[in-house]
Amino acid sequence: MFRQRWKLALSALLFSTLACAALFGDETAGKGAGMVMPPTPTLAAVSCPLITEEIVRLNAGAAESSDEGFEAEGGEEEEAVYLATYPVSGDELGEPYFDSAPAELEDEQKDDAAHRRIWGYFTSLIPLEYRPTIAEYSIMTDGRENLLAAVAQTADDPNLWRLEVDIADTSDYYYLTFTLAHEFAHLFTLAPDQMPPSLAIFNNPEDNDIYLREVSACPTFFPGEGCSTPDSYINQFYERFWTDIYEEWNEINLIEDEDEYSGALDDFYYQYEDRFLTDYSATHPAEDIAEAFGFFIFTGQPDGDTVAEQKIRFFYEYPELTALRETMRRNVCLNFQP
Repeated sequence: MFRQRWKLALSALLFSTLACAALFGDETAGKGAGMVMPPTPTLAAVSCPLITEEIVRLNAGAAESSDEGFEAEGGEEEEAVYLATYPVSGDELGEPYFDSAPAELEDEQKDDAAHRRIWGYFTSLIPLEYRPTIAEYSIMTDGRENLLAAVAQTADDPNLWRLEVDIADTSDYYYLTFTLAHEFAHLFTLAPDQMPPSLAIFNNPEDNDIYLREVSACPTFFPGEGCSTPDSYINQFYERFWTDIYEEWNEINLIEDEDEYSGALDDFYYQYEDRFLTDYSATHPAEDIAEAFGFFIFTGQPDGDTVAEQKIRFFYEYPELTALRETMRRNVCLNFQP
């Protein structure tokens, strides 16, 4: 089972990377360079409200349906291979840096047109002014049906971030759209004005003593890369929805054995199922707010009383986010037009 793990003792990768699994089966798995941009024949006759509803239905259903979506083909996770990394300046991509890659991935690595189509779709969804921290864009792959996209701090500057997309999992734009919204939520909830990054952790990513010292000194929620500000989206979200269950969750998160961890996390999710919109939401508060943001963008405002529904309504308290919601929904509709 794939899960993004968060522990007090973390590797450099897990300090800086937030990821979303590709939550779909063979029938929707990516075709790499053979991907197509929307619209497709099946979308041409569908109204925009139905498109946004379908985005949520498929992503929620995939997250809940089985564990298979969290694994690479063959039931084992594959190590990610980075194919190309582009410097980002606003909407524009510079000349790519090509990483070392196996010969069988040469076509995907050199498919600049496909790389730029994915980036173009992302920039068509998210207005430029909302993504000032993106400095790099990477095309990678870890095989089909494992990791769809991720964000990570750049190697040189903890205030800047990199968007990573697995080219093998990008053919279905219903899934890609939700996942890009999810990853964007990480970018704006962990931006420097929301969570000033810890230079001590950034410069010493494998030093657990430094990490524990930074956590202990933080009076607010500590996502992993730094201490959130009191009024930040993620701290307010944590204070409202996580304080009474965080210690129970953290005990599970510290379990070393993967099978034991997975079982305990499943039990935790089902114990508090009405609090979470997907099972992936239970893996970390940062994933919870990112999943909730996706539902905020693509569903209507709920009127129920469950904690999960309250998490969607949370974003409506911020006028700047409700305005962003309308913009993103309009951009989705424009992309999916026949």
